Amino acid sequence: MNILDSPHVFNQIHIDVARNATDDFNLFHDSKKWLKINHNPFKGPIVLGFQLESLIEHKLLFYRQLHNENSIISGKNLRFSNYQFSFVNAIKPGQPVSISIKESRLNEEGSNTVLSNRISVKSNKTLALMGYKKESQSALFVPNQDIPHFDDLNHYPDRSYLPGSSFFLKRKFINISNAKNFLCGSLVDQDDYFDELKSKTIFPEIFPCSLISCALLEKYLKEQHDFERNPMVYLSHKISIDRTLLDQLKSNDKLHILVRQISSEGENEDPSSGIDALNNYECYCLVENNAVLYRALISLAPLEKILKSFKR
Repeated sequence: MNILDSPHVFNQIHIDVARNATDDFNLFHDSKKWLKINHNPFKGPIVLGFQLESLIEHKLLFYRQLHNENSIISGKNLRFSNYQFSFVNAIKPGQPVSISIKESRLNEEGSNTVLSNRISVKSNKTLALMGYKKESQSALFVPNQDIPHFDDLNHYPDRSYLPGSSFFLKRKFINISNAKNFLCGSLVDQDDYFDELKSKTIFPEIFPCSLISCALLEKYLKEQHDFERNPMVYLSHKISIDRTLLDQLKSNDKLHILVRQISSEGENEDPSSGIDALNNYECYCLVENNAVLYRALISLAPLEKILKSFKR
């Protein structure tokens, strides 16, 4: 069975709202500054990757409810939500977007039960994104994180490298207003997550993960990266988020986002991309008592390398 929903359309206002809610200042999303990007093939601003993933999250939320799968998630303690997506083509404002969800599969072999769905996103009948959404008992990505012990991350300045490590620290504060705006920018009804009259506060999974973009951009900015001459493009996201910790978040809680570049060799390489120069990043979001809210592997590549790979 394949569930294909009716098309959605992002407009520039949705892009602006989503990027403002997450402090994403990437030139690719700006209605004017995209013109400054060297050899920009998109001929206009494009939709945020996390913005699209937020819409996917929302569609899966209702898919789970429709197929009574939340009882499986709670009964088997599938506390981790995992997103594994590869970006194939950019989506521009005004283009119809359709999301395809393949039938759920439950794999109970081994020590980690996994409930998974294959996802594909098309725009104008062209594949834009493909991958999986999986629920699991333990994190599927970077499960054995090698994070040095830090006493209290509040002692370190925002936008700084932590001493004795290669981690760059970006400090954010999660709040309801930004989460609402991010949902609206993602074509998602905020009332499904927030309702003050009913004391309902449910932070969506992708929203705190979307702040990775801000952390990476500020890291590049600190390194005096030239965003116009050497723009970077997302190739893939692999994210595992702990729903138990997410449920405990309150508005104005601190998020300490740690990012560091890792080798592109071995398991971190993505040979399917056909691109020989990846910038791979290991990312973590630490909350109170340095508990890991999510961990992620993010792959980017210089736009120049992507364009060359298409010419081969």
